[in-house]
Amino acid sequence: MTSVPLSVLDLASVGPSETIRDSLEGSVRLARRAEELGYQRVWYAEHHNIESIASSATSVLIAHVAAHTERIRLGSGGIMLPNHSPLVIAEQFGTLATLHPGRIDLGLGRAPGTDQNTLRALRRDPAAAEAFPEDVLELQGYLRGDSRVPGVNAIPGRGTDVPLYILGSSLFGAHLAATLGLPYAFASHFAPQALVDAVALYRQRFEPSAQLDRPYVVAGVNVIAAETEADAHQQLQVTRRARVRNLFSRDGQRIGDDEADAILRSPQGVHVDQMLTYTAIGTPEVVRAYLDDFQAHADTDELMTVHHAGTVALRLRSLELLAEGSGLPT
Repeated sequence: MTSVPLSVLDLASVGPSETIRDSLEGSVRLARRAEELGYQRVWYAEHHNIESIASSATSVLIAHVAAHTERIRLGSGGIMLPNHSPLVIAEQFGTLATLHPGRIDLGLGRAPGTDQNTLRALRRDPAAAEAFPEDVLELQGYLRGDSRVPGVNAIPGRGTDVPLYILGSSLFGAHLAATLGLPYAFASHFAPQALVDAVALYRQRFEPSAQLDRPYVVAGVNVIAAETEADAHQQLQVTRRARVRNLFSRDGQRIGDDEADAILRSPQGVHVDQMLTYTAIGTPEVVRAYLDDFQAHADTDELMTVHHAGTVALRLRSLELLAEGSGLPT
């Protein structure tokens, strides 16, 4: 098994037979188990108005999980900065870092994490994404204690130096992370197309900074580990159907399994499967071999594994099966 660190992106998924509370309680269980097994960190993603994802209040979820764990790093993968003012995010993550020193990461993305209608409900200007580079620098200043806004400081936050990560799925994010000398996390678990080109650009153009002296790449990869190949592929089908529901459902409409399967067989289904291009599926041995190959292909320093299944229990089991024989520090 590759020697690079393994981490977890927990989407706080709400399974077909689960409640939102089940999902949030499951996030605590998953983080505690990841801590026991030696995973590097657990991140949570900001999404809005998606029935099957419960991590919309990302900083609140991080705080809850941090209070129920002891040492594992926790953070955002990511906070969609155009949805927020940099000062508010500095205060939130400064509070987290003050309560849980040395354990908090702040991954930042420039996409809204939702559709345009929900973006309006968030009271955000769609053009806010254009100011993303400047907002990152403003946020960084608040956390370092050298505010770029005269007379305005993040309290809590000032001087906490919460480490920043730039998230992306395009050359834009790679270039920004390289220019600012920040770690780069590529969303290859759902947007795989530009992975190789983006990582190469980032490494080529990286400029050392106070936070980081050499390039550092985190790459997302889907994982469905099970005791048998048949079980793993059954969970893959559940995952594919869930993607269909997220992408194609409308208000008050629930797409059933038969309809989801029909969509998957149609040209629209091609997009769903493209999102899952980088997916390790099968028994632990098969999954670990895939991750070795993926790490070399992506030229990554850390793997951010996204465990998919229809229940919390099955995601936990996938986490455990991957860790078995992977040489994780405990």
